[in-house]
Amino acid sequence: MRTHALTDGVHWVGAIDWDRRTFDELVPLPDGTSYNAYLVKGGGQTALIDTVDPAFADVLLDRLAALGVTRLDYVISNHAEQDHSGALPAVLARHPEAMVVATVKGQGLLMDLLAIPAERFLPVEDGAVLELGGRTLRFIHFPWVHWPETMLTWLEQDRLLFSGDLFGAHLAVGGLAAPEECVAMEAAKRYYAEIMMPYRNVIRGNLPRVTALPVDTICPSHGPVLRRPQAILDAYQGWVADQPGGRVVIAYASMHDSTRLMVQRLAEALLERGVGVDLFNLATADLGRFAVALVDAGTLVLGSPMVVGGAHPLVANAAYVANLLKPRARFGAIIGSYGWGGKMVAQLTGLVPALKLDWFEPVSAKGRPKSADLEALDRLADAIAAKHAEPANPQRDVGGQEAR
Repeated sequence: MRTHALTDGVHWVGAIDWDRRTFDELVPLPDGTSYNAYLVKGGGQTALIDTVDPAFADVLLDRLAALGVTRLDYVISNHAEQDHSGALPAVLARHPEAMVVATVKGQGLLMDLLAIPAERFLPVEDGAVLELGGRTLRFIHFPWVHWPETMLTWLEQDRLLFSGDLFGAHLAVGGLAAPEECVAMEAAKRYYAEIMMPYRNVIRGNLPRVTALPVDTICPSHGPVLRRPQAILDAYQGWVADQPGGRVVIAYASMHDSTRLMVQRLAEALLERGVGVDLFNLATADLGRFAVALVDAGTLVLGSPMVVGGAHPLVANAAYVANLLKPRARFGAIIGSYGWGGKMVAQLTGLVPALKLDWFEPVSAKGRPKSADLEALDRLADAIAAKHAEPANPQRDVGGQEAR
């Protein structure tokens, strides 16, 4: 088993999952993923930072054996979720001398999830240090990225930050493999959108603790090792900023073309007014790309036909997903068609309470949209463009980009 040296005495020993296509039976993984684990050898002691998904426990153990590891003093658990902790029982069985280093909450979760006995733990407070002999690990509590027990591990002498899920990306690469920077950043943004965005306020509050460190390399738990850390730090500072984005995200379903015609009219009207649009036909859309678009959204538009008196289930699901992800969008609109009546507008607005949106007047067409309906959509485009032009929204997109 090959390992990859990050510096002398620090090695990537994780696993690459080329074929995985979903995470938590929810998150699409079009490019697979990796489970990154890192071995740090000091002058007197050795630490393993995180493990791997339980299906790849043998891969991790083989990599450790390839490095000649016969004694393991510590296993650092930055995050208790099983894709990082699942191989921990196998590691502890191979190395009964090892102690598990985690936050107090991390210890509780690992005991609950993996039945690891309490005597195997060394709980650490925020800012605690662990000396390995010539190498110092400092633990930075960073809760809610994206579980309550998460922490980061800072290797002071080598200026390496082991960041757990923070700054990660679902890409089937590991160690020193480096995809094109644009590919890596796109994957990191998707990862942020799907997993970290609900906690952006917490991240924003704690991010200065990371930016204050003289970091040379960021070693996340998924995806590539980041040799140019400033790029991802700058990106995160933009993504977690409080002001809304400048784009309009339109998510819709259409059964007999009426709603599609309304969506097309609104999208074209917005583009004519210099407002960027991201448009998703939910019958075929990748929900991961929908999540990415929400990162830069100022307005969320839901388009739906009436189905048995309510919203189309695909649109209701998109609203529910948006509510879970909590993007920084500030405005919302609902458009759609109906045959004889229903409560679609009330249902959809009720599905996104966490977003705290200011709602524009809905536009509903009875059957195929008529001239008055199309004019109402133009007025809606005027209202959205005016809100996006206000000074409170400095990220307004005035490039006239095409809907995609």
